[in-house]
Amino acid sequence: MTVHTIRRDFELFRSEDPPVYFDNSATTQKPDYVIRAAEDFYKSSNANPLRGLYDLAMDATDRYEDARKTVASFIGAGDPSEVIFVRNTTESLNLVSECIASAVEIKEGDNIVVTVSEHHSNLLPWQRLSRRTGASLVFIEPDMTGLISDGELEKKITEKTRLVSVAHVSNVWGRENPVKKIISAAKSVGAVTVIDGAQAVAHTEVDVSMLDCDFYAFSGHKMLAPMGIGVLYGRKDLLEKMDPYMLGGEMIEYVTREDATYAEIPHKFEAGTVNAGGAAGLAAACRYISKTGFNYIRDQENRVTEFLMKEMRRIPGVEIYGSKEPSEHHGIISFNIKDCHPHDVASILNEDHICVRAGHHCAQPLMQYMGIGSCVRASVYAYNTLNEAQRFINCVSRVRKVLGY
Repeated sequence: MTVHTIRRDFELFRSEDPPVYFDNSATTQKPDYVIRAAEDFYKSSNANPLRGLYDLAMDATDRYEDARKTVASFIGAGDPSEVIFVRNTTESLNLVSECIASAVEIKEGDNIVVTVSEHHSNLLPWQRLSRRTGASLVFIEPDMTGLISDGELEKKITEKTRLVSVAHVSNVWGRENPVKKIISAAKSVGAVTVIDGAQAVAHTEVDVSMLDCDFYAFSGHKMLAPMGIGVLYGRKDLLEKMDPYMLGGEMIEYVTREDATYAEIPHKFEAGTVNAGGAAGLAAACRYISKTGFNYIRDQENRVTEFLMKEMRRIPGVEIYGSKEPSEHHGIISFNIKDCHPHDVASILNEDHICVRAGHHCAQPLMQYMGIGSCVRASVYAYNTLNEAQRFINCVSRVRKVLGY
């Protein structure tokens, strides 16, 4: 397995002059294998899953449920019924925050714990839940490398804590949070645990059974799969106690004029026509990543990240945020250049067909905590090369000059 063989699987990288795509934390490119899997569903199995008794509909149902089994295996879920298909991580987290009260009592005087580095999708739902219940929102504060100390966990996760929701990997620092320790601390006080895995599942093995978390959320589009498909893993006993997030077709068992009974999980949480083509693409992405192997993915990301960080430190005015260790960045390098607005930096890079993200990265409380308004984020994946990294470095080294400094 080499980066060049992998790049042949992506039409974008087979083009004559492909861009340097360093915005993988926002969304990854899609290999031909994944695109074909979604396309093949619509070509050969296009019917509404779970509804028809004719052969084509039953085939669509089988492929949809097979995709669920593939995803369950990929994340180490013991029961495929604990895998709920949603649109994205955001929907997963909103589902939990809106429905958890039917399974777990959260009231005034209780605490909901998050970190200050959370993506807005893992902050705003808990803000609303805290307002609705009277619970207090408590923030775990890492150091400026993204490291969360044991003392901070002991101070913030207490007998008052009813729910803890944290990112597996920060979308700004790229740092992996000590989720096993956090889950253990939460369980010791009887708190529910929710893990935002959006930045983790494409980069590192995830086993929800070993983690022993109550919920785990992630998006397909950040792990080579189509947009519009995501996953909420939930512990079966909690899902069975929770009321559904949306009401409508296919999530019911029986309906009268006055009332309704709901279908069993996972279908209770999958109202309406499902994204079966997206599920087929997501299952294909799981297989593609498994075949590629996390050892290769980590090695290639670390190789490129180490080169980038080493060379960026030599450029006057560049400040890199987070750990000094490339292996602790999961392919994410957030930085600023002295006197240069991040949007200007991104625009100059774009002139050389280099794709990066500039802004607050949906993490404004973290920006405030770091004492900055915004930053540039370059994020790499297993298909990025050292040649691309050198092209990036050449352009970054010219930014201040281009802007007149």
